Amino acid sequence: MIAIGSDHGGFALKQEIVKYLTENNIGFKDFGCYDETSCDYTEYGKAVAEAVAKGNYEKGILICGTGIGISITANKVKGIRCALCSDCFSAEATREHNDANILALGGRVVGVGLALKIVDIFLNTPFSNEERHIRRISRIES
Repeated sequence: MIAIGSDHGGFALKQEIVKYLTENNIGFKDFGCYDETSCDYTEYGKAVAEAVAKGNYEKGILICGTGIGISITANKVKGIRCALCSDCFSAEATREHNDANILALGGRVVGVGLALKIVDIFLNTPFSNEERHIRRISRIES
């Protein structure tokens, strides 16, 4: 199961990602927002991050205008490693090397086609389990 959330600046891209998840039979919960009315990304970033940190969802996806604010918000929650990605290489590397559990995207930065490729890579790339990456994650978490 995937937890997904956005603010108004990420709403349109979130709708495209929800469509992708639905078409690919990937279970998800939409934590909001639910339209393009101006709102604060902090509410949705925190809700998704807390749900993932509690283990209720395997991974999360967050979208705001740039992806920056919502990723900072998510990373304040213990146990979250949220990576802001705007290219496919970063999406793959952050899963392999950082075992990132939340993907952040900028709805005003990344187009729909690229965003869906990034989502696909993020969701389907496993963590490498290499000792050096495990050690680094442990240091991040402590």
